[in-house]
Amino acid sequence: MERIAVVGAGLIGSAWSMVFARAGHQVRIWDPAPGASEAAMGVIRARLADLFAAGLVKEAPDVIAARVGVAATLEECLAGAAHVQENGPERVEVKRETFAKLDALAGPEVVLASSTSGIPASAFTEGLAGRARCLVAHPVNPPYLVPLVELVGAPWTDPAVVSRTRALMERVGQVPVTAMKETRGFVLNRLQAALVAEAFRMVRDGVMSVEDVDACVKEGLGLRWSFMGPFETIDLNAPGGVADYAARFGPLMGGITEEQTPFLYDADTVAKVAAARRGMLAKEGIGDRSAWRDRRLMALAAHKASQPG
Repeated sequence: MERIAVVGAGLIGSAWSMVFARAGHQVRIWDPAPGASEAAMGVIRARLADLFAAGLVKEAPDVIAARVGVAATLEECLAGAAHVQENGPERVEVKRETFAKLDALAGPEVVLASSTSGIPASAFTEGLAGRARCLVAHPVNPPYLVPLVELVGAPWTDPAVVSRTRALMERVGQVPVTAMKETRGFVLNRLQAALVAEAFRMVRDGVMSVEDVDACVKEGLGLRWSFMGPFETIDLNAPGGVADYAARFGPLMGGITEEQTPFLYDADTVAKVAAARRGMLAKEGIGDRSAWRDRRLMALAAHKASQPG
């Protein structure tokens, strides 16, 4: 099994370590912040216990956790690695500095992937000697429960590097998708941005309450979208498929999008939505509710794994 280096031991770094370790890979994790990697090991053990209890991993949690080791230095983390997964702060200047170090220290055959949520690889790899082996591998939080990974290369990324990373992600049980070019925010974030912006607009314009907008998704769209994408959804929503759907509903849907001007998160609307949410969930309860979300995702993942595709 290839050795994996995980650089950055926050929530995403911890989650990636679990993804690779449960698939059998030896993982080395490193973070420049003192104590961060050790804290990550506590998170990893706790989450693996949850996954085991939900039947989502077959090996004992301690066996999987034993594949993850804490590196004292970045050099130690990278030693012998075939793939590096970087999970540092979402600031382009930090990415540039980190990738310069990775490019200088890692052997030329090592893939350098970033978990960035929206910074294109071209913004922090252009000046590197090894820029052809750099790309974005953007996960969905938490990646040990939500398997999608967006692979986005820079214009100079070697296609073989993208293919190699896609194969690795498939081997560790993730679902990679490949972007053919860079776009602002990648694809998943753009899809999410469109829905979230419209949700805010419905509240801003007095059309519906925060609670009921959420219900439209969790009790409506989300039920289908948990196992079908938007194209398959509309393909099945008209007897003649996509073309029939467009003929029937194209004027309506197109007219709606003409009304959807950019939403720029104005302070008044954000405050209104935030107040509604705090009325339903105190700020102190967000952590517990997030844990509840993860348990629900575990149950959904277990259900989907038991069903035919």
